[in-house]
Amino acid sequence: MKTITPFLIISILMLSNCTTEVTNEWENGTWIDLTYEFSEETLYWPTSSTFKKDTVFAGTTDAGFYYESFEICTAEHGGTHLDAPIHFYEDRLRTDEIEINQLTGRAAVIDVSQQVADDRDYQITTGDITNWERDHGMIPDNAILLFHTGMGAHWPDAEMYLGTTKRGEEGVAELSFPGIHPDTARWLVENRNINAVGLDTPSLDYGRSELFETHQILFEQNIPGFENVANLDQLPPTGAFVIALPMKIKDGSGAPLRIVAHVREES
Repeated sequence: MKTITPFLIISILMLSNCTTEVTNEWENGTWIDLTYEFSEETLYWPTSSTFKKDTVFAGTTDAGFYYESFEICTAEHGGTHLDAPIHFYEDRLRTDEIEINQLTGRAAVIDVSQQVADDRDYQITTGDITNWERDHGMIPDNAILLFHTGMGAHWPDAEMYLGTTKRGEEGVAELSFPGIHPDTARWLVENRNINAVGLDTPSLDYGRSELFETHQILFEQNIPGFENVANLDQLPPTGAFVIALPMKIKDGSGAPLRIVAHVREES
């Protein structure tokens, strides 16, 4: 019989504690879905085609078992979705080229809903970030930076969320919602190291933007964007871990996104 030495006992205990910590990391907490369902109500850019779902078969087959199957059609950029850097910058990452470790990370959630309540065309400032950091510390490296604007409360009301119900170029001219100021995007790429950025609006740039400078600044640095993110009001400023997995479309400029967050229980 092999002798159990004190060293072996200590090693077993250390491994046990390590395993417990890893297990508790995911078992003790709450999963929050940050994704809107895709349906005929899903909101899209006024010039994009909308979501379509056609029935292939639904019912009892000739063989006697129940079966359902559908065909769907959707634009890359609509509903809760990923903007790949190639979307607004040449020779940057496409949807299928973004590594999973860039689509996951600790979340830094900055609440600008009060500012947006006073101005629905508000552009998020560098001051909004530094004020948050004064209370919560510097945004950690490789974080997922999320901005809670409060616009998610209006989904899927196009008039309240997009600022218009009109379609086509006429609708684009009337878009009205908050976004990230280009100066803030520039400050982020020069001073912080983030994996991705997202918010609960249709675009990283505010609705009245014509040049989409925030997209260009972030995407030049291969920082992807998450748009129309749901339930950001349920996330704490810190302590959540985000997993954002898009449909892996080869050579895509974006994709429907399933994004969730795990919020750990306070010990």
